[in-house]
Amino acid sequence: MRFDTPAQKTCYEKILPLMREMFGDFAGQRQEIPEFGVLVGSAFAQTAIYPFGEDESVISTRAYVVTGADLTADLMHFLLRENDRMTFGAFGIDEEGDIFFEHSILGSTCDPEELRSSVSSVVLIADEYDDLIVEKWGGQRAIDRVRNGGEAAQSPLSKA
Repeated sequence: MRFDTPAQKTCYEKILPLMREMFGDFAGQRQEIPEFGVLVGSAFAQTAIYPFGEDESVISTRAYVVTGADLTADLMHFLLRENDRMTFGAFGIDEEGDIFFEHSILGSTCDPEELRSSVSSVVLIADEYDDLIVEKWGGQRAIDRVRNGGEAAQSPLSKA
């Protein structure tokens, strides 16, 4: 596995057993980069550890909620209003127009409960909102893209 900084490696080694303990069979890990995947319902979230300067790391969990939705002003307004209600994380749109939900925490101060809250919130919110968005604005849920052999079968976080 490749690490860019010692802090990134330390953080990965710290959360590896926690992710396994918390999410069991629902969590998988990538061999080549410090990233985990968690599947719940129709949502797939990826938790990656990124360097943040030389002495810190960031644990970022992102779930691609819907791809190919009709990005109308109504949908943008809906996502912004929902962001105002969120306790953990926020919706965003990537360069390809895919809707994601993401939350990040500092690696050095992360404790088990904070990690659980962050990852669980992202995947559960994505699972809740994907059907609602597809029903009203079209597109595909992340799990549908994976099943159809689309880009989500790779690592959407790699696009970031």
